[in-house]
Amino acid sequence: MKGSRPEQAVLSRGTDLSRTSETRNVVEAMVDGLNDHRIDDIDAFFARDFRWIGNCGCGTKTGIREFQDNWQRPFQAAFSDKVCIDEARLFMGEWAAAFGRQEATHSGEFMGVAPTGKRITIRYMDFWKVVGGKIVDNWVMVDFPDVLAQLGVDVFDGHGWEAFDRGERRPPRPGKETIDGG
Repeated sequence: MKGSRPEQAVLSRGTDLSRTSETRNVVEAMVDGLNDHRIDDIDAFFARDFRWIGNCGCGTKTGIREFQDNWQRPFQAAFSDKVCIDEARLFMGEWAAAFGRQEATHSGEFMGVAPTGKRITIRYMDFWKVVGGKIVDNWVMVDFPDVLAQLGVDVFDGHGWEAFDRGERRPPRPGKETIDGG
């Protein structure tokens, strides 16, 4: 990129590193709460007006009620015997991040797919901001294309870039036409 650069990391500028321990405690307790399938008292961890900002397919929720009604309850209706496993967590002041997986049984309708009874893995990444002992923002990426693939639905209709990795398609290069085939 030539010329001026966009300003970076604006939201985490001025982070108070003395808050790291408090943030860790809130996030660790919240993950335990999710693993206990808590819904009605989830506001023990989240501010009433917190923002849950998800990728396409997840949606964006503002406040506890939207989070409970439009994420937690539908998710638990679709997937039972669920456990959340953070594979890595990072803490810095008011900020925390994690990636990991949920292991669950597909026991209810999910995005139009009837229950299959399959045990699946749901990969995710979360970024949280904690203020005053509560999560006020939660940015989320859930790998729904992979979940659907495990349920037999290819949302990319064979055009996912994994075809490049398998040698089924040749990857395009800048300034050149796409060439299909090996």
